[in-house]
Amino acid sequence: MATVGGIGLSIPRQVGKTYFVLALIFLLCIIFPGYQVVWTSHHLRTTNKTLMTARGMARRKKIDPHVAAVRTSHGEGQVEFKNGSMIMFGARSQGFGRGFDKIDAEVFDESQILDTSALEDMVAAAAQSQHEHGALLFFMGTPPRPKDPSEAFEQRRQKALEGKAKNAIWLEIGADPKSDPDDESQYPLMNPSYPKRTPPASLQRLRENLADEDSWNREGRGIWDAADGNRVIDEDAWNRVADASSMAIERLTLAIDVAPNRSVASVSFAGKRADGRWHVELDQQRTGTAWVIPWIRERAEKNHLHSVVADEMSGLVEEKNGRHYLTGTRIHVTLAAAEGRDMAIACGKFFDGVMDGSLKHTNQPQVNVALSVARKRPLAGAWAWNRKDPDSDITPIVAETLAFWGAQSENVKRPGAGRSRSRTAVVM
Repeated sequence: MATVGGIGLSIPRQVGKTYFVLALIFLLCIIFPGYQVVWTSHHLRTTNKTLMTARGMARRKKIDPHVAAVRTSHGEGQVEFKNGSMIMFGARSQGFGRGFDKIDAEVFDESQILDTSALEDMVAAAAQSQHEHGALLFFMGTPPRPKDPSEAFEQRRQKALEGKAKNAIWLEIGADPKSDPDDESQYPLMNPSYPKRTPPASLQRLRENLADEDSWNREGRGIWDAADGNRVIDEDAWNRVADASSMAIERLTLAIDVAPNRSVASVSFAGKRADGRWHVELDQQRTGTAWVIPWIRERAEKNHLHSVVADEMSGLVEEKNGRHYLTGTRIHVTLAAAEGRDMAIACGKFFDGVMDGSLKHTNQPQVNVALSVARKRPLAGAWAWNRKDPDSDITPIVAETLAFWGAQSENVKRPGAGRSRSRTAVVM
């Protein structure tokens, strides 16, 4: 029985998991009169697609005699059976699923986008299940991306791997994690419907459209990211230099990094502590870039800054008479060439500072997440930060790296804007 821990299904795309589970739910509704089911997806478009599949299934020759009606309205719908059973469909992003009770089965589609708060709201609906064997909870999805709110899905998988899951089932389909991403001999392992229902062309098409290797491994091949995998700085090393009370008192330096698509930017600062060690901290992270220049201007007016550093590709710097300024201000900026030796040196110094314990940070969640999805790319005979995939935001860790480099460097332009109110003011 899996009426306590539920049923987890980690299955790649194009395997037919929706059809399989939906057929099982239809069967339960036919066998057990009055069986009540809630089926939720994260996205509305997924809900609509599932409703179309349910409508088609309800019309099948052997099922149609048991179905009373199929109703849809405003992105929600339900299949009503003649014996009183019912399947209700809706999108979690639209608030569907709250307030139900006496539910016998819940299906959480797209469980890789299922946070614990949404789960808490909905699991209670199954507490008063009227079925003699208890309620069933289905959690199905693909391996999550680093940015997905997937705590519930990840925790169930981890319990299963550790043998701690109680009255639960975990089914995981995927290719060998050590295999080459383009090894077509893995197709039968990652897709049981291959080649009869899913021909080679379908998987090749999916590979072509998921050109990013990490996305293909997760969504096409069903491979979960390793806990620490290819991290540049492992979690243990990072935790060893965490210090919630850390504070910089001199050589205060601000640094800016902007995401390539300009959807988000981060400002970090670094400086020297009273004990001679170095401090780094995320000062601010927001969507867009319009906020950055006013933010830096305010900090420069209130603090005696050692330097302000920006990636030359940030688009927030202008050149006048051979000098670089923050656009529209008289704040001098030290440029760190994105494809040059400065960036490579900065990354090397940051890594060494963590490893030898001379750098301290305040253990901020945004920075921890950024570090977990940051990878290496070759640069100038060394390396620089790179995103794990196009959706990963590493601006907090890049900004901290540039701030650390600027704070240590003597070859920087002094900001020279505004009057210092205190030579030891901390930028926060």
